[in-house]
Amino acid sequence: MTFSMTDQEFAAYLDSARITGQVATPRENNLAHIQGFLEGNEHLEFGVKWTRDWTYQQVFDLMVKRVGIQADPAHAQGQDTISAQLCLQGLRRYGQIFGQAVRQESSILFATGHPAGLLPIYARLAQVAQSAGAQVLAIEEGMAFGDGEIRQIFDVIMLEQYGNLQHTHFPGPMQLALEQLEEKGIVPDLVVADHGLAGYSASLGLPTIGIADCNDPGLFVSAEQEQILVAVPMDDNVSPHLYEPVIDFILDAAQLAE
Repeated sequence: MTFSMTDQEFAAYLDSARITGQVATPRENNLAHIQGFLEGNEHLEFGVKWTRDWTYQQVFDLMVKRVGIQADPAHAQGQDTISAQLCLQGLRRYGQIFGQAVRQESSILFATGHPAGLLPIYARLAQVAQSAGAQVLAIEEGMAFGDGEIRQIFDVIMLEQYGNLQHTHFPGPMQLALEQLEEKGIVPDLVVADHGLAGYSASLGLPTIGIADCNDPGLFVSAEQEQILVAVPMDDNVSPHLYEPVIDFILDAAQLAE
């Protein structure tokens, strides 16, 4: 498979699909989530262990640098942005790390807290990895988490509750999965995840690559602290078919053919 777009064309596509550019997440939500992360809000701390103290201004500046949110601190409401160039750079690094792991026939664990948007990305990457000889790790499903349980669908771990696949920021599902694997003497060579599932594994020191939205400061703090290997800034809940060129770009960067 050869990716047919130039970087300029792909960046334009990302903006047109609102994966980057003027994304759906409003400015006030982004700013509130920075404050929530600093306060240790259980939905926003993402399992990230701080290695230094962080102030609001420092995290805001970090989100400008790593995500491309609008830099004017006086802009408190309305539209906010994600940089297509930063997304593209992150996806290229993401693909390179993933490709290296696959060629080394590494053990890879896939998980998502955003099944309605990101599941197709991970499911396809897992399929390619397995076909190329990597070991895609499986868990024994059914571990209880709150009122739900941990499921693994198309080789991707996620949270089920009341018959629905759940959007979750909690690190707990990753913690349970890793503990189960550890009991069998298995430690993933690479974790491919998002939200608290990625933040938790990265904080443990496991090689982790992740995707994060502009209202997910935790993973970008993790990247700045050199925990997660890469946190790709992009909208994590557009219609799944819009991510198909993103998957193709990752596989091209990984130098993997389907």
